[in-house]
Amino acid sequence: MFLESAQYYDVIYSFKDYQAEVQQLVAIINEHHLSEVKSLLDVACGTGKHIQYLKDHYEVEGLDLSQELLDFARQCNPGISYYHADMVEFDLGRAFEVVTCLFSSIGYVKTHENLSRALTCMARHLLPGGLLIIEPWFTPDTWNPGTVHAHFIDEPDLKIARVNTSFTEGRLSCFDFHYLIGTPEGTKHFVERHELGLFTTEETSAVLVDLGLKVTFDAEGLTGRGLLIGRKPV
Repeated sequence: MFLESAQYYDVIYSFKDYQAEVQQLVAIINEHHLSEVKSLLDVACGTGKHIQYLKDHYEVEGLDLSQELLDFARQCNPGISYYHADMVEFDLGRAFEVVTCLFSSIGYVKTHENLSRALTCMARHLLPGGLLIIEPWFTPDTWNPGTVHAHFIDEPDLKIARVNTSFTEGRLSCFDFHYLIGTPEGTKHFVERHELGLFTTEETSAVLVDLGLKVTFDAEGLTGRGLLIGRKPV
């Protein structure tokens, strides 16, 4: 995942205000947690841009399936512990007061079975009274197949065009990112396939409830896609 595009990831998503998102997240954590929060695990942390600001508030660690993205995360945040692991199957041997999975990364589990496995892993890494915070991907009702999307980067020595069309295959949202990248060394083209599961809010909430968490849903969340917040019993 993200093998070829990893080195361009942060410039492509430079429009995201990670600092503002973390400020919102900290406020949400303070609102829902009954005691001072010290430890946080960011699952699917990518290049560590949320961690860049989370580390000012918590003892934070990160986990991601992409070794390439983790390499950039380590450069961005030296001294932070990162784990190369799949969110559907990991065991860090410790628990945290907060576990997050942001930027709709939960969609990459694809199936309801893997959704349950991933959320079970995350909940298992929560201390009593801890919070599990999930930023969901599109639901079946909000996904729009057949739409065309384009994103462009225009810097003096870097030009990027990323174009894709959205499709649906069963309960999967599918799209091929076509990258055209120009640098002083030359211009190249490559394609990355992305498939994310389309889960309803009720389906994800039901898994969290089955895990014994008390669930609330913030319809706006950090980016307009909402947040599912599960609290583990004390």
